[in-house]
Amino acid sequence: MRSIPCKTRIALVDGNNFYVSCERVFRPDLIGKPVGVLSNNDGIFVARSQEVKDLGIKMGTPVFQAQHLIDRHKIHLFSSHYALYADMSARVMSVLEQFAPIVEVYSIDEAFLDLTGVCDPDPIAYGQQIKKTVFRATGIPVCVGMGPTKTLAKLANFAAKKWQQTGGVLDLADPVRRENLMKIVPVGEVWGIGARTAAKLNRLGIQTVWDLARQPADRIRDQFNIVVARTVMELNGIPCLEWEEIAPDKQQIISSRSFSRRLTTYEELAEAMAAFCSRAAEKLRCQNSVTGYLTIFLRTNLFNPKEPQYQRAASVRLPAATQDTRVIIGVANRLLKEVFKVGYHYQKCGVQLSHIQPATLPNQRDLFEREAFAHAESEKLMQTVDRINRRFPKGIAIAAEGFRQDWQPKAERISKRYTTDWRELVIIKAN
Repeated sequence: MRSIPCKTRIALVDGNNFYVSCERVFRPDLIGKPVGVLSNNDGIFVARSQEVKDLGIKMGTPVFQAQHLIDRHKIHLFSSHYALYADMSARVMSVLEQFAPIVEVYSIDEAFLDLTGVCDPDPIAYGQQIKKTVFRATGIPVCVGMGPTKTLAKLANFAAKKWQQTGGVLDLADPVRRENLMKIVPVGEVWGIGARTAAKLNRLGIQTVWDLARQPADRIRDQFNIVVARTVMELNGIPCLEWEEIAPDKQQIISSRSFSRRLTTYEELAEAMAAFCSRAAEKLRCQNSVTGYLTIFLRTNLFNPKEPQYQRAASVRLPAATQDTRVIIGVANRLLKEVFKVGYHYQKCGVQLSHIQPATLPNQRDLFEREAFAHAESEKLMQTVDRINRRFPKGIAIAAEGFRQDWQPKAERISKRYTTDWRELVIIKAN
């Protein structure tokens, strides 16, 4: 007897208001209350609970613009605590690996699961099991969207979040249910359709997801590009996106931050630039890559018309690709000297590493460069620095000038390191 091939079924599991949910795990008294997470010197909203969303506060809203709502509704605010969120993300992903042979981590709060042949005959019950298990193990609420392609799984997840009657789980394997949903969802909600593309589609009379799905893929490719054409095919149940069980290496690494106060001297900017270079180089070594091109940039507050404005960037191709923090800082320091000007109040600077390639690839070296002879020693030294810093966070810093770092972004509302520091573990008192 011939076996019947399993229909492809992909799930997208997405954390609900993830940063807020991470904070609530350790502050259950805030469940049901308005909570916001801030970033950029505690200046803007980067995550909002549903209660905050219902007040009309949008992503990226400056705190000062929403201060009247914060005061009136007693919104609880937290500084972004990325170490906590990354640790909670790892816990969620570990739980998801129990439910599927292939798990692709898409972002800090999202993962695709290959459920082909796994969740039959009741996909919804299986999705509910995923949802309940993740919450029981981590305290993070999630929604589960399913479909024969990644794009349809994303669409299903959107609907599972938006409409409570789904119970947080929706399967779009049924073409009739899929069509009914597509007819009421704006085309701009489709994964990969940005605001500009959505506006252009609207001008062509394509308003809903269903309108887009009915378009010939060839016509869409000619009018837009191959990416949008693949989206049309995915909406019709034809898989076009490959699985990435291992996250691909970054082809560009940027490290930058706005300052807690305006910087005016070269020494202060050099110190900040060194910190950003160190962070970028560490990310580079984490994926065992080297960089061959470096760009630095700096700017004043472009939104303050009362101050003189200035922004510049400078780039250089490195004579030999490297992952050595000292080399990267040295090059950035030389570039900074070229673009720095006295008399300005600088709000932000940063570094960008590009032309990134695996460190294992053959790399042409200049025999007359001192760094060429010290490559092996450099690699060992950087590995040692990384091991020390993993064990003792911020244990070693390589600086261009000093170690004051009073320019560091403000995080006055940051929560405790509940999961990464023994001294700040949650204490439970039993009466």
